[in-house]
Amino acid sequence: MVTLLTLFVCACAPYAAAQQQKVDAEGHEWWRHAVFYELYPRSFADSNNDGIGDLKGITAKLDYLKDLGIDAIWITPCFPSPQVDFGYDVSDYENIDPMYGTLVDFDRLVAEGKKRNIKIILDFVVNHSSDQHKWFLDSKSAPTSAHRDWYIWRDGKASNQPPNNWTSTFGGPAWQSDPTTKQHYYHYFYIQQPDLNWRNPAVKDAMFDQTRF
Repeated sequence: MVTLLTLFVCACAPYAAAQQQKVDAEGHEWWRHAVFYELYPRSFADSNNDGIGDLKGITAKLDYLKDLGIDAIWITPCFPSPQVDFGYDVSDYENIDPMYGTLVDFDRLVAEGKKRNIKIILDFVVNHSSDQHKWFLDSKSAPTSAHRDWYIWRDGKASNQPPNNWTSTFGGPAWQSDPTTKQHYYHYFYIQQPDLNWRNPAVKDAMFDQTRF
């Protein structure tokens, strides 16, 4: 089974096509020699003194980051999440977790970054969602649900036995039994991170739509 981990998505959508054409003096695309600065928003800069870093905090530090000589900021997941895996369990791909701010705050970060020629890169998790995402909540509701095949469900080999001996990268079985539908779903990471079924064209189309958003 092929496991897709993360996709780095440029958040500069309105002008992304133009920027992709930019090359340096040697003819290389901008990112080949760029300096990327990865940051975890929760611990980088806190703008309102609530003990949690946020997008406004990042925006306030753009001049500092520019002085470091960086070309792009890689932000680890800042989408709504139960935070089982530090944001890598996404429950909504089209919003910002309230503890980090709002979509308006994000748009301002992108705009201020553009003024300084700093690109904003999102760590976009495409392998799995949170088990609290609306797709999975529907998927596990019934074998005939609209999103059932958006995740990987299998019958167990026997009562209370997983389909096979695959293990999660975090330890233990990679299959979790669901009492509602009497099947198991696959999770490469935590139990709360069910894998999306990329063999389903509807999943691919939906995730590409999320990426464009």
